[in-house]
Amino acid sequence: MAALPDYFFRVRENGAFVFRVDTENRQRRIDMEQIAAVNIRNGEIKPHGGRTLSERDMAEIESWMAERSAVLAARDIDDIKRAVDHLNLTAHWAQTRATDAQLDAVTDDLLLTMHDLRSVLVRKKADRLMKSQKSD
Repeated sequence: MAALPDYFFRVRENGAFVFRVDTENRQRRIDMEQIAAVNIRNGEIKPHGGRTLSERDMAEIESWMAERSAVLAARDIDDIKRAVDHLNLTAHWAQTRATDAQLDAVTDDLLLTMHDLRSVLVRKKADRLMKSQKSD
């Protein structure tokens, strides 16, 4: 049987609850003691129940936070790429299979959403171009 990790992170929407895993007890069962709560968005690490976190605890938590942030960033990009695929599929559907009633049901929402997205993307691209010109 593979050894269990020393720490367990129960993921929640904006971070995790951190548990220390103990299998070295008389009953030979798994004990998990909550030691901290972590917020990925603001980087906050709150010890649980007045505990003081050890250097090892902090190193494990900070390592998990870095890995988790990378996973979430990769998921964001994947979600956007899926949205691009879905927009392409939507264009094909509108051109080849959609009925007039179906188009009436979605056209205004799609047009407003795409207009909003286009406005944001154009503004952000202009900002990046301006920054790159200033740094040259």
